[in-house]
Amino acid sequence: MTELDARRRAAAEGRLLPLVEDFYTIQGEGFHTGRAAYFVRLAGCDVRCPWCDAAYTWSAERYPLVEVGTIADRVTATPARCVVITGGEPLLHPLGPLTEILRSRGVEILLETSGTQPLSGSFDWICLSPKRHCAPRPELSLQADELKTVVSCDEDFAWAEEQAALVRPDCRLSLQPEWGAAERMTTRIVEYVKAHPRWRISLQTHKYLNIP
Repeated sequence: MTELDARRRAAAEGRLLPLVEDFYTIQGEGFHTGRAAYFVRLAGCDVRCPWCDAAYTWSAERYPLVEVGTIADRVTATPARCVVITGGEPLLHPLGPLTEILRSRGVEILLETSGTQPLSGSFDWICLSPKRHCAPRPELSLQADELKTVVSCDEDFAWAEEQAALVRPDCRLSLQPEWGAAERMTTRIVEYVKAHPRWRISLQTHKYLNIP
């Protein structure tokens, strides 16, 4: 087996992952807003939202394959006790090896996914953020601890309710204005949540704080 073949096999098994960036910051959105967290952003996306603020992650071929042990070392070199695995769409890759080593080091593991791919790995919290043009897998909806629906137009409220009907009764529900439509949609979201109080509002506070 050549070195290239060995690396391809390691990537297929999740021992190497295409790493876009990793950094220690504050979680800016969703249920865990305000928590110190180490972000691991993986490359590759099958959803490709037109308003995506991380479109640079879409092509996995642009980024180096990094050993999961190296990624874990970077996490545990900081005071972080919580790691967020995100993308792109992180479930395009086998996440078992990465979550196994992180769990062995006592780190709480959170996942952010659009739900289009089968679940791999072990997580303490799954944040499902489905998109209208690429619906999530039914089994991912049932495994979600949090449903975070991005709202860019009025039609997204109906989509959010459709998705809320598919998750567990204890799943946390939040509506988040798409950043480019925030000025137009935030007031509508406020009124919607007041009328439907099982929902909460999620804001991208990291953008207001000007942090990654």
